[in-house]
Amino acid sequence: MEYHKRLSLLIIVDSLFILTTIFLSNLLVYDRYLVLSSTLIITVVTLLICHHVFSFYYKLYKKAWEYASIGELIIILKIVTFSILVAAVVQQVVTQGIFMRLLAATWMLHMFFIGGSRFWWRVVRDTYITKNENKKRTLIVGAGAAGTMVARQLQNSNEAELQAVAFIDDNARKHNLDILGIPVVGGIDQIEQTVIKLKIDNIIISIPSLNKKELNTIFNECAKTKAKTQILPMLEDLVTGKVSVNQFRDVQVEDLLGREPVELDFHGISDYITNKTVLVTGAGGSIGSEICRQVSQFNPQKLILLGHGENSIYSIVMELKEQYKHSIIEFVTEIADIQDLQKMNVIMEAHQPDVVYHAAAHKHVPLMERNPEEAVKNNMIGTTNVAKAADWNKVKTFVMISSDKAVNPTSVMGATKRLSEMIIQNMDVTSKTKFIAVRFGNVLGSRGSVIPLFKKQIQKGGPVTVTHPEMVRYFMTIPEASRLVIQAGSVARGGETFVLDMGEPVKIVDLAKNLIKLSGNSIDEIGIEFSGMRPGEKLFEELLNENEVHDKQIFPKIYIGKTSHIFMEEIENIILTYAIQDKETLASTLVHLANQKVIQEKVLSMPG
Repeated sequence: MEYHKRLSLLIIVDSLFILTTIFLSNLLVYDRYLVLSSTLIITVVTLLICHHVFSFYYKLYKKAWEYASIGELIIILKIVTFSILVAAVVQQVVTQGIFMRLLAATWMLHMFFIGGSRFWWRVVRDTYITKNENKKRTLIVGAGAAGTMVARQLQNSNEAELQAVAFIDDNARKHNLDILGIPVVGGIDQIEQTVIKLKIDNIIISIPSLNKKELNTIFNECAKTKAKTQILPMLEDLVTGKVSVNQFRDVQVEDLLGREPVELDFHGISDYITNKTVLVTGAGGSIGSEICRQVSQFNPQKLILLGHGENSIYSIVMELKEQYKHSIIEFVTEIADIQDLQKMNVIMEAHQPDVVYHAAAHKHVPLMERNPEEAVKNNMIGTTNVAKAADWNKVKTFVMISSDKAVNPTSVMGATKRLSEMIIQNMDVTSKTKFIAVRFGNVLGSRGSVIPLFKKQIQKGGPVTVTHPEMVRYFMTIPEASRLVIQAGSVARGGETFVLDMGEPVKIVDLAKNLIKLSGNSIDEIGIEFSGMRPGEKLFEELLNENEVHDKQIFPKIYIGKTSHIFMEEIENIILTYAIQDKETLASTLVHLANQKVIQEKVLSMPG
């Protein structure tokens, strides 16, 4: 019904209620039918006028009564009380007396008719109009403010597909109580039993204050059931109105990493990025493109996106130009190969960057095992070329993206990353440019990550292939890794190897199980197969070897590794001779050299 028609109807109905109230009050108080008098007429007119005036003032006629609650009841109480008080004042002025019994009866009946009529509509709606047929039986984890808000929304929405039937909460004082008519049946450890007993189809986790470790614990309990598990949107999205409370989202694998989000020192980062020129190599890749997104938030004067693949560079630059179309940032694309030293120098000479983020690299372990010469060309020679060009053009800070596979490497990829770290550490000794390396583990969703592979296998109906049941890896999200790379550059002094706090390592098989459960399937339906470790792989990765360890964090989530021995003569020899070596010899030479310090120390410590 249109607002104006609805308003007219409510005014007429309320007016009839007030007239009925006066009639019944007179009958109750005086035990007689209504006898018109000047005093009675004045009282009726006063009540009618005051009721409508106060109703407009308190916006009573704008309330949606299907969602009526205590707030609306208090408004009706104010309107009725103030109307009766004004009527009493008018009676005193006109008749020099107040008919207290009549007004008291009128007040009670006025409250009953006006309040009852409004809440009657909600009762009718909840009982008869809002049907629970074909709705999915839902268990709400968290009986606090957020959980109550979710339950109320589900109860009040006729369009909602979910029906809240029970709460789960670890607060023992709430157990066996009803909230909005919904029972609190137990704690987190009762989830599996409750799902079976109450035939639950959906579980909603509605505790915005959860940290990721707690969420992981709850999800693991939910994962024991066949119910679909969803989570309340982030609290800031609810507050800012981006989403409503009943727009639940699926739990993502990122939610289950068990590590809290990274907080950045925005002031420190702004000092070395804002109004500066920044160059990103590998800008079309998953890490490089995210670094571009993060850097753009700090309003550099110019951002140069350098990459070998034109499609990926085009995609990210168009995204950034659209997002920052009202900013003064100049986005420049450079299609170039980092193996071309002259082109690297020409680009840096033309743009004179203040900061270089070197994200371009070959990262796929099995592919580099089969093509070690390409790993040398791209990871070692390419890094050397970009670093030399940065040195020649007096770049202030050079940040190389490295890997946890560079620690005690068993693979060609890891070995070339370790040797690349040595190259830039050596350059830092003689250059005015601050050269640093930032080392982290696997990045969720990046190219080559197991996550996209697992998701494709699940979509095809399985099985999910895991190399080894005991294989563990460190994981972080792409935005998280990119922010920490930028943060490390802001605190660099030169020559350091920064290590990002990756939290606790995650078993790959557990990750696979979680992804299967998050997709709404059971592990039995999809299946997990163990394919065996591939060439160059390790069961576990390390972020620092025993000779590099500094326990102290220089910034939250960032550690610094000690500089180890640098074998520049041997590195230069590999760069000169790699093209004439066979693949097996080259791969062996790379891995041996990257581990030479560790091997030497073990030899020296042997008896005899």
